[in-house]
Amino acid sequence: METKVFTAHVPLPLAEKVDQIAARLERSRGWIVKQALTAWIDQEEERRRLTLEALADVDGGQVIDHQSVQAWADSLGSDKPLPLPL
Repeated sequence: METKVFTAHVPLPLAEKVDQIAARLERSRGWIVKQALTAWIDQEEERRRLTLEALADVDGGQVIDHQSVQAWADSLGSDKPLPLPL
Protein backbone atom coordinates (compact mmCIF):
# COMPACT_ATOMS: atom_id res chain seq x y z
CA MET A 1 0.00 0.00 0.00
CA GLU A 2 1.30 3.43 -0.88
CA THR A 3 1.59 5.92 1.94
CA LYS A 4 1.82 9.67 2.33
CA VAL A 5 3.51 11.55 5.14
CA PHE A 6 1.46 14.16 6.99
CA THR A 7 2.96 16.76 9.28
CA ALA A 8 0.80 18.23 12.01
CA HIS A 9 1.44 20.47 14.95
CA VAL A 10 -0.26 19.07 18.05
CA PRO A 11 -0.33 20.44 21.57
CA LEU A 12 2.45 19.05 23.74
CA PRO A 13 0.07 17.30 26.20
CA LEU A 14 -1.54 15.43 23.29
CA ALA A 15 1.84 14.43 21.89
CA GLU A 16 2.86 13.17 25.34
CA LYS A 17 -0.31 11.06 25.54
CA VAL A 18 0.45 9.57 22.13
CA ASP A 19 3.96 8.72 23.30
CA GLN A 20 2.63 7.15 26.50
CA ILE A 21 0.13 4.99 24.63
CA ALA A 22 2.76 4.00 22.08
CA ALA A 23 5.10 2.90 24.86
CA ARG A 24 2.36 1.02 26.71
CA LEU A 25 1.25 -0.82 23.57
CA GLU A 26 4.80 -1.24 22.29
CA ARG A 27 3.82 0.39 19.01
CA SER A 28 5.24 3.29 17.07
CA ARG A 29 3.91 6.81 17.37
CA GLY A 30 2.92 6.58 13.69
CA TRP A 31 0.89 3.43 14.34
CA ILE A 32 -1.01 5.14 17.17
CA VAL A 33 -1.75 8.21 15.04
CA LYS A 34 -2.87 6.03 12.11
CA GLN A 35 -5.24 4.07 14.39
CA ALA A 36 -6.66 7.28 15.84
CA LEU A 37 -7.10 8.89 12.44
CA THR A 38 -8.77 5.77 11.04
CA ALA A 39 -11.20 5.64 13.98
CA TRP A 40 -12.01 9.35 13.64
CA ILE A 41 -12.62 9.06 9.89
CA ASP A 42 -14.87 6.03 10.44
CA GLN A 43 -16.81 8.01 13.07
CA GLU A 44 -17.18 11.03 10.78
CA GLU A 45 -18.32 8.86 7.87
CA GLU A 46 -20.92 7.21 10.10
CA ARG A 47 -22.06 10.62 11.36
CA ARG A 48 -22.48 11.81 7.78
CA ARG A 49 -24.36 8.64 6.79
CA LEU A 50 -26.74 9.06 9.74
CA THR A 51 -27.22 12.76 8.98
CA LEU A 52 -28.11 12.03 5.36
CA GLU A 53 -30.46 9.27 6.50
CA ALA A 54 -32.14 11.67 8.94
CA LEU A 55 -32.48 14.36 6.28
CA ALA A 56 -34.08 11.82 3.94
CA ASP A 57 -36.56 10.97 6.71
CA VAL A 58 -37.40 14.67 7.09
CA ASP A 59 -37.82 15.04 3.33
CA GLY A 60 -40.10 11.99 3.39
CA GLY A 61 -42.22 13.47 6.18
CA GLN A 62 -41.13 10.82 8.69
CA VAL A 63 -40.88 13.15 11.69
CA ILE A 64 -42.37 13.48 15.15
CA ASP A 65 -43.49 16.94 16.14
CA HIS A 66 -41.68 18.70 18.98
CA GLN A 67 -44.76 18.98 21.18
CA SER A 68 -45.25 15.20 21.19
CA VAL A 69 -41.62 14.56 22.09
CA GLN A 70 -41.71 17.23 24.80
CA ALA A 71 -44.91 15.81 26.33
CA TRP A 72 -43.38 12.32 26.33
CA ALA A 73 -40.13 13.57 27.90
CA ASP A 74 -42.03 15.54 30.55
CA SER A 75 -44.06 12.45 31.44
CA LEU A 76 -41.03 10.23 32.09
CA GLY A 77 -40.70 11.32 35.71
CA SER A 78 -44.43 10.89 36.42
CA ASP A 79 -46.45 7.96 37.71
CA LYS A 80 -47.96 7.49 34.24
CA PRO A 81 -45.35 8.02 31.53
CA LEU A 82 -46.70 8.41 28.02
CA PRO A 83 -45.81 5.80 25.38
CA LEU A 84 -42.94 6.63 23.06
CA PRO A 85 -44.29 8.92 20.34
CA LEU A 86 -44.30 7.36 16.88
